[in-house]
Amino acid sequence: MSKDMHEKAAEQHEQAAKAHRTAALQHGSNDHVNAKQQSAQAIEKSKAAHEQSTRAHERSQQQK
Repeated sequence: MSKDMHEKAAEQHEQAAKAHRTAALQHGSNDHVNAKQQSAQAIEKSKAAHEQSTRAHERSQQQK
């Protein structure tokens, strides 16, 4: 179970990284409106990934 949680956290971190890269590209092309929206999505994805990582870590600690 813990492995699945860690894998889900890793996937969420990858999605967050992709969103951050997309936002950076949009900022670089002066597409500030879409960049701002993408940045907000990146932040939300990062928060979700962090929360999943925390849950996975806590579950791992409980299984020791």
